[in-house]
Amino acid sequence: MKSTWLLGAALVTSLSVSAQAPTESVLKELRQKEMQYGEAAQQIWKFAEVGYMEEKSSALLQDMLRKEGFTVEAGVAGIPTAFVATYGKGQPVIGILAEYDALPGLSQEAQPTRKPIREGEAGHACGHHLFGVGSVASAIATKNWLVTSKRPGTVRVYGTPAEEGGSGKVYMVRAGLFDGVDAVLHWHPSADNSASASSSLANISAKFRFRGVAAHAAGAPERGRSALDGVEAMNFMVNMMREHIPSDTRIHYVITNGGKAPNVVPDFAEVYYYVRHQNRDVVKDIWARMVKASEGAAMGTGTSVEHEIIGGVHELLPLDALAKVMDANLRKVGGVKYDESEMAFARQIQQSFGAGAPDVNSATTIQPYAMERTGMGSTDVGDVSWTVPTVGLRTATWVPGTAAHSWQAVAAGGTSIGRKGMMVAAQTLALTAIELFQSPKVLSEAKAEFEQKRGKSFKYEALLGNRPPALDYRK
Repeated sequence: MKSTWLLGAALVTSLSVSAQAPTESVLKELRQKEMQYGEAAQQIWKFAEVGYMEEKSSALLQDMLRKEGFTVEAGVAGIPTAFVATYGKGQPVIGILAEYDALPGLSQEAQPTRKPIREGEAGHACGHHLFGVGSVASAIATKNWLVTSKRPGTVRVYGTPAEEGGSGKVYMVRAGLFDGVDAVLHWHPSADNSASASSSLANISAKFRFRGVAAHAAGAPERGRSALDGVEAMNFMVNMMREHIPSDTRIHYVITNGGKAPNVVPDFAEVYYYVRHQNRDVVKDIWARMVKASEGAAMGTGTSVEHEIIGGVHELLPLDALAKVMDANLRKVGGVKYDESEMAFARQIQQSFGAGAPDVNSATTIQPYAMERTGMGSTDVGDVSWTVPTVGLRTATWVPGTAAHSWQAVAAGGTSIGRKGMMVAAQTLALTAIELFQSPKVLSEAKAEFEQKRGKSFKYEALLGNRPPALDYRK
């Protein structure tokens, strides 16, 4: 009896080790390639290409995937820097999103004090250089697992440009590129580690262009009609609107053209607006009021106005069924551990935050799981999430307390701190993809939750309408 029990225990142990081995081999592969992937991310960090202009960044990622046997279709959805890379065949189809655009005006050396590489140039202040390479790394590891395990299924990488205001994924959704996909995975650089079922803010952005009549501002001001007056009148009215809209709305703008000389009445001026809320219907309502404000401003200043919608994204649709899987895998991988030099860098850069910087060691921890938490940013992943079940995570690629879209984020993203956070994401994504390939039940539960949350009457409509990609919005 005892010998039989021991034999059974040995069999169970053997099966357990066998089941764990593929996971361990995937993690080992990614750890061994950390420096290789770090160098690729560093190249994209140096390219620092803004939305729809990421030619070198996109080409680098495509080349990495082709070398691993992926079939790459470039220039999809009418976007030269967008691509879809595919490996395998059959179901399930698991998609992984990759971003790689930088932000204008945030050039920064990889050091803990403010020092632009080139004043006024772009920088990866949202860490998309890490996003793109980390996603590609996870896809390659997942592909290798599919090969060694001899399992059916397809892994697909979506190279998605211009997330920062250009809504690149929206055009890819509109083109049907996510049709037939069972689940989509994504991640994002951050100052902490989390895989909660989080949402985001829907967003519409547009450029309002006012046209007036030029004249000498001193010699013949009565003959002029200032386009800048139109912009300022619109801004004044929109700012008054803030009292009469939901308090959790976000509206922000920059004047991108206010004229050329003080003694010339400007005959052209432009203002670039964003409006955000956690509900896209609220965004659409406020957006309509902003358009009316622009028209009223034009009437009152004797100018004319037209607007061009630049971007528009849905809020994220969180799915608990997928988020719990991602969270469990993130906890298996663990957070980011700093060595002595990274700790010194972190403490020095935190001095630029002011009071209240969190403990540097919090980069090692995983945030508690939470359902339906809403972040205050916007992402075109939202449109993907209303098309196919989608799940994401964030990892500590930046020093705890770092704000996104800051020089501090650029600095940390160009160091080993960023690389380590990227590899936490790559490992978590790979483990999650593999689990989904092995678990039809999870995919089925996610699909049911997805359908229930969308509602039977849901019909996808892009908030940016039918316009073609705004390929020149950063020029």
